[in-house]
Amino acid sequence: MKVGLIRCMQTEDMCPASTDFMVMKEKKMAFANVEEDIQVIGVNTCGGCPGKKAVTRASEMVKRGADTIVLASCITKGNPIGFPCPNADQMKQAISRKLGDTVRIIDYTH
Repeated sequence: MKVGLIRCMQTEDMCPASTDFMVMKEKKMAFANVEEDIQVIGVNTCGGCPGKKAVTRASEMVKRGADTIVLASCITKGNPIGFPCPNADQMKQAISRKLGDTVRIIDYTH
């Protein structure tokens, strides 16, 4: 699995994504059923509210080899501030429309 990780720009100054990387490495949480090796192709933010840049950034990571786009839990679950992105579903749908069915989308990390 070659992962492109998209995280929330609003939380990047308080979260270094260490838990995201740990659950990938240890194949826990969202990655519990992954049998193949996990390689991180890139990490980027959504670009800030309302997350429109997530689509082009996901597309660029796919161009660079990602076969899976992961929306970090800061976007979908609100970790660590307890406030999920109100645009998370729309962002996920827009990424899915742009990339099609050939790219897997995981909508949380931990």
